Formats: sequence, C-alpha cells, structure tokens
Amino acid sequence: MAPRRMETKPLIFCLKTLLLLYSFIFWVTGVVLLSVGLWWKFMLGPYTLLISSGPFTAPYVLMGTGAAIMLFGLFGCFATCRGRPWMLKLYAVFLSLVFMIELIAGISGFVFRHEIKGTFLTTYSDAVLKYDGRDDRSLAVDSVQRRLQCCGVHNYTSWFSSAYFSISGVPASCCVTFADCSGTDLKNATLAAQKVYKQGCYELVTSFIESNMGIIAGVTFGIAFSQLVGMSLACCLSRLVNANQYEMV
Repeated sequence: MAPRRMETKPLIFCLKTLLLLYSFIFWVTGVVLLSVGLWWKFMLGPYTLLISSGPFTAPYVLMGTGAAIMLFGLFGCFATCRGRPWMLKLYAVFLSLVFMIELIAGISGFVFRHEIKGTFLTTYSDAVLKYDGRDDRSLAVDSVQRRLQCCGVHNYTSWFSSAYFSISGVPASCCVTFADCSGTDLKNATLAAQKVYKQGCYELVTSFIESNMGIIAGVTFGIAFSQLVGMSLACCLSRLVNANQYEMV
C-alpha cells in the first residue's frame, strides 16, 4: 500500500494547490461584490428612487452575497489546508448553493429585463410629473439629465405636462450650455427646444441595458459556472484524501 500512497501524494498536493488558488479567487469575487454593493448603496443611492417605486434591495443582495462568498472562500482555504474530507464536502455544498443563487439571479435578470424597463419608465415618468427641484427624486432626475446629457422621459416635451413647467419651465439640468439658458427661454417651448438636450433619458438608459445585457449575462453565468470547477476540485480532493487515509489504516 505504501507505493500507492506515494503515488497519490503528488496528486493531492497538486489538487490542494489548485483549490487554494481557486478559493483565493473566489474570495476576491466576494470582495468585489461587497464593494459594488457598498458603492451602489452610498454613491448611487438617489438613483434607486428612479428605478423602483418600492424598497430597492439589489445593493443589500450584493453586499450579503459578497460577504457570504468571502466567508466561504476563507473556509475553503482552511478546509484545503486542513485536508479533512468532511470540510471539503461542506465546502462543495457551499459552492453549490452559491452556484444556484447566482444562476437564478442571472436568469431572473435576463428574463425580467423588460419588466425592469417598464418599472423604470413608470417611476421616471412619475418623477418628472411631480418634479419640484427640491426633493430627493427631483435631485436624482437633475443628476441623471446632467450626466447622461438627456432631457425628459422620451424627449424635452415630457416636461410640458409637468406642474413645474407652468411655473419655471424646463429644468436647467436639461440645458446644453447652462450659461446660455435663461429662465425666460426655459419657459418658452419654442426657445427651450434650441437650448436643451433633444434625446430622452429613458431611451438612453434602456439602450444601455439592451446593448450590455449580453455582457452582463455572460459575466454572471461565467462566474456562476466557475463554482463547478471549485466543487469538482473539492470533491476530488475529498475522495483522494479519504482513500489515502483508508489505505493507511
């Protein structure tokens, strides 16, 4: 039995090295997800008011998933170093759970992308109609129009039906050149058309989603299916370690 044990030792060492490397990369993906969730929460917080009419949980899901992956990654490194079969099997179970969660999230986002666009249209249209230039949603609308260089929902005429237009005209955040926009110009529909951005914000956002959906889906499914590599390594190492221990008895 001794020669057979000697043959399996290099293979076990190789698998341990690969699993440690995989666990480190897995841990890094957790750090990235957690960072994206925190960035979304604190830097893009106001924009969530324009995406959903209710509580928006995506940042919390990203933070929770990232934190869980970081813990599982650390456990994977510990289990690999210890070389206990039951730990390696438990790590494989953790990876399978993460795989299922990521797969379901990726499929849901791809399938329901049209519902997401519809929700954005409804919420953004409501924000434009109720715009007052002071509340959080109004400030988020201003920020979107400045950054994306767009105006209104479909175009600048979306503002004509808002209560704000009758008082102050088209918001100054629509202006191509702020110094060239006066309050009088913005109150005049004909003059405002020459001073503001022509493209609507809804079209810009939805075209971005459509053009990048393939990339987003590919990355999501790629990360999800990478868990299969970790699961295979953990299961193979568990069987080899278990067999090696059995032969020593």
